[in-house]
Amino acid sequence: MKSIFACMAAAGLTVAGSALAADMPELAKKMNCTACHAMDKKRLGPSFQEVANKYKGDAAAAGKLQTKISKGGSGSWGTMPMPANDAAGTKQAEIKELVAFILGLAR
Repeated sequence: MKSIFACMAAAGLTVAGSALAADMPELAKKMNCTACHAMDKKRLGPSFQEVANKYKGDAAAAGKLQTKISKGGSGSWGTMPMPANDAAGTKQAEIKELVAFILGLAR
């Protein structure tokens, strides 16, 4: 009986972990953000959750993040530079959507 309960608990945790991975918006995958960022843990760059928490309550956060995603840069989270994702300015609507998603994670 205990082993059945343990198996059910493990399966539940697996499903919960899969749900977190599924929460990553398709746009982040399309823009290759997932190469350096995860939802809730640091990779090469900070997690989306860390970014949201850092900028919580900052009225200028959306603009700052749009610029960072568009133009890239370094120094905000360490020495690893973030590549520019929209140097020509053609993806601004997608970047705004992604920034809104990230900022919506703030706790």
